[in-house]
Amino acid sequence: MMPQDESRAGTSTLLGRLKEAVRQRGRVVTAYSGGVDSTLVAAVAREVLGKENAPAVIGDSPSLPRFELEHARQLAQELDLELIEVRPGEQDDEGYRANAGDRCYFCKTHLYDSLKRLTKELGFRYIANGTNTDDLGDHRPGLVAADEAEVISPLIEAGLDKQRVREVAKHLGLSNWDKPAAACLASRVPYGEEVTPELLRQIEVAEDVLRGLGFKGFRVRHHGQVARIELPMDQVTRLMEDELRQAVTRGVRDAGYLYVSLDLEGFRSGSGNLALTVSAAPRVTGK
Repeated sequence: MMPQDESRAGTSTLLGRLKEAVRQRGRVVTAYSGGVDSTLVAAVAREVLGKENAPAVIGDSPSLPRFELEHARQLAQELDLELIEVRPGEQDDEGYRANAGDRCYFCKTHLYDSLKRLTKELGFRYIANGTNTDDLGDHRPGLVAADEAEVISPLIEAGLDKQRVREVAKHLGLSNWDKPAAACLASRVPYGEEVTPELLRQIEVAEDVLRGLGFKGFRVRHHGQVARIELPMDQVTRLMEDELRQAVTRGVRDAGYLYVSLDLEGFRSGSGNLALTVSAAPRVTGK
């Protein structure tokens, strides 16, 4: 068998496992974000269980960029998913606003509470998420909330990591199979600084500036009066073009920042968690 054939067979096998993980549940509500992971779960559930037995549910809150919400809506329409929008209300939780290292726990708890109320109304039993095997090794307090809510993770059950998720999604023809990983706007705020709707909006406006100028896969990290831009390294040279650099600076300042900086390490997913690692490390003092 040729390597390409083996790859196809492997993808088909993984897809079969994923379909079976979903099929045995009968009726499933998928926690959907428009990212490739949750989209794959929702699309497979739609195919295996039927539209009425596999609604996709997205949580709309200030931490969700408006362009991501619109993209998720368009994608759901493209895949003929029944899309339900809920408002989890995590912003009303002091634990969430405090923005400690467990912020995601409070966020996901509110989301899954909303989904549990919905499943009860619909007469469903199962909530599925898009967690894959790669997520298990990261700092993800939201996984604790998922366990507490008894959320199922079909991608893990089928043994799919991020690369395999993309391969299966491409195999199925999902248009977002190569969509860069996204994260909520609150992830741009340093731990310990209160998360407010106004602050999230400021970050979103700044990121809209870069997106409007054609940049992709970036983050604008909030540090008080400073906006720290993380760009993929292959886009840094473009930012240095004088006219474009001025446009970025002007737009980000208009969003409410006084200083605009470029992170020389480039974009790193989850770079905000570095503060947790540093604070937990033993301090070495000289004599």
